[in-house]
Amino acid sequence: MLQLKRVVVTGLGALTPIGNNLAEFWKSLVEGKSGAAPITKFDTTHFKTKFACELKGYDPLQHFEKPEVRKMDAYTQYAFVAADEALKDAGFDLEKLNKDKVGVIWGSGNGGFFTFQEQVTDYVEGGKIPRFNPFFIPKTIADIASGMISIKHGFRGVNFTTVSACASSNSALVDAFNYIRLGKAVAIVTGGSEAPICEAGIGGFNACKALSTRNDSPETASRPFDVERDGFVMGEGAGCLILEEYEHAKARGAKIYAELVGGGMSADAYHLTGTHPEGEGAVLGMQAALEDAGIQASDIDYLNTHATSTPLGDLSEMKATATLFSGNSNLRISATKSMTGHLLGGAGAIEAIAAVMAIKENMVPATINTKELDPNIPQGLNIVIGKSVSHSIRYAMSNTFGFGGHNATAIFKKYE
Repeated sequence: MLQLKRVVVTGLGALTPIGNNLAEFWKSLVEGKSGAAPITKFDTTHFKTKFACELKGYDPLQHFEKPEVRKMDAYTQYAFVAADEALKDAGFDLEKLNKDKVGVIWGSGNGGFFTFQEQVTDYVEGGKIPRFNPFFIPKTIADIASGMISIKHGFRGVNFTTVSACASSNSALVDAFNYIRLGKAVAIVTGGSEAPICEAGIGGFNACKALSTRNDSPETASRPFDVERDGFVMGEGAGCLILEEYEHAKARGAKIYAELVGGGMSADAYHLTGTHPEGEGAVLGMQAALEDAGIQASDIDYLNTHATSTPLGDLSEMKATATLFSGNSNLRISATKSMTGHLLGGAGAIEAIAAVMAIKENMVPATINTKELDPNIPQGLNIVIGKSVSHSIRYAMSNTFGFGGHNATAIFKKYE
């Protein structure tokens, strides 16, 4: 019988709207800092939504030479920055590392969103003469970030990209987990990135009626679970986790943040963009993750919710949570998208990092901006609102759900 290997987290990297590295990101989460502000990337005069959670002070030339920048869409740049931080944090000796057994599994819901918009716009405005940039295709395809990370570092193991909308980077995380515990890799660079703050991104999601239009108060617009929530706030950036086989990490004396012990995925099989009103698919995904980890719902101490601040999505997730966690008085729940906004395919990565850091620091980041809970949310759920709280955390769960009904859940455990 195959003996599954243990998988641990040995490196973290974050490039987010509330911090351009791991330390800044975690500090801002604990302090309850909002990353939302008026959009600076384009003229929003004719747009219903005029704000987003942009990166602050990000300059690609601080990380790349000019020729490199021209070859990469922003989502790939963000992936590189987060991966570089995580690899440095993991402390690998790259000369001794068996790179044939190190892989990259990355998540992105949209790939080169801005590049596609830019090139098609130039084509139309240029009289429909096909003068496309030779890097047009490599800059837009979703898998190029994972490919370029492997090229830079010489990692020759498993390499691909998961695309499951807003569940993409959690799907990548679960896939990486399975490859390592099956013995097919000793380490995998995983996570996700997104760069959707452009005319097509904001306009498209406005057309879906998914975005908040609270233009008079951007910093309070993302308000998960609140009775007056009116949609999500677009975010951008990347998160990276280095997953490593436990014995391999132990042998090299690696720092271990936490252990990844369970992953579950499911489908709502319900609607193109909406979640199941009773959260049936979410329940299935969370149950699958619990079974994979060999634990009960009563063992979970912290739940980082998907909670985007949409009227229907938040409610269905809380119904699912109540169904599964009824009677777990120790569970603390929060929605960090209230601070970061929604990074779409990159959301699961930064929220997994938040869950890992919550375990490490025994601290639950709060849900900010929520003033009055929606009365339709089931009673008895301990949602942390306003200020972060200290809480002993042994197991933390992180949820992500995406358009198309994709659900992905990861469970982390305190390293023992």
